[in-house]
Amino acid sequence: MPEDIQGLIRSQADFIVSQQLASGAIPWYRGGITDPWDHVECAMALDLSHRHGQARSAYRWMLNTQNPDGSWYSSYLDDKPQDLTKDTNFSAYIATGLWFHHLTTRDRDLLRCMWPAVEKGIDFALSLQQPGGEIYWGLSKDNEVWPGAILTAASSTWLSIKCALRIARHLGLEKPDWHEGCQKLGRAIKEHPERFDRLGEDKSGHAMTWYYPILVGLLKGQQAEQRITEGWQDFMIDGWGCKCFADRQSVCVAETFEFILALVRGGDRERARTVLDWVLQFRDENGVFYREVYWPQRDIRRSELDPGSHERNTWTSAAAILALVALYGGRKT
Repeated sequence: MPEDIQGLIRSQADFIVSQQLASGAIPWYRGGITDPWDHVECAMALDLSHRHGQARSAYRWMLNTQNPDGSWYSSYLDDKPQDLTKDTNFSAYIATGLWFHHLTTRDRDLLRCMWPAVEKGIDFALSLQQPGGEIYWGLSKDNEVWPGAILTAASSTWLSIKCALRIARHLGLEKPDWHEGCQKLGRAIKEHPERFDRLGEDKSGHAMTWYYPILVGLLKGQQAEQRITEGWQDFMIDGWGCKCFADRQSVCVAETFEFILALVRGGDRERARTVLDWVLQFRDENGVFYREVYWPQRDIRRSELDPGSHERNTWTSAAAILALVALYGGRKT
């Protein structure tokens, strides 16, 4: 086991809390944008690090900013909408966060309070589901449909619908249309990959396209192991971590932690611990992880890093907390 895990989690949670606005919004960093997906991921990390009050504040911000059609805008700056695109994955992800909140707090009251927001968010996402099961990415600021589905976003949305169904059952509700939509989406992802990323969305080779179907639990066992093996050479730098893009000369720390989550989900804890050992080097003097680290050569040492050139943001720290808890904390989804 690496150094004090609780201390490592605490340093990431302290950083997230230090960036949270009075409204409950959690921007990437003070002065930066808030996007609903990363905001919810940060709320999940706060719950997993026992900062439940701050997490509740984050979910109330979601309640206060939801659009009438169930969506959220893609980004906000100081609580004001910036990018007016409506992303189906962003809008569904509140269900994943709230289910995590329930698992960590057993807070039934917040589930009841937030249920209308969850219901509208999932309905918005499923309103863009196609006959083949794929869900189109979103709507433009003029409410024009983007006629394509992104595998990473669809995988996350599948998990969100699963979590929404768990919330519904917990509240004594039935959602057969959600169940059917979730099954159709899952089959499309596993059996018809040609229905996704048809418009060049991931033309440069995004790592999340590689590991997300494993992370959310769609691919398991031999399928998961084969997918990891096939993508390792393209996306992993031994001794460092996971690249964001296959053709980019850098390691992205959040993607590395998400990949650790995928390894844990696939049952490969030994390799997950190895990758964690690699990425622990990429922190500042306060223990906060950098967003991205470029290398001039693969055997670069930590002493050669330039700390001033590396952004630190809340969602990287959130991904770190989720991975650390999954690997050492024993929590289950």
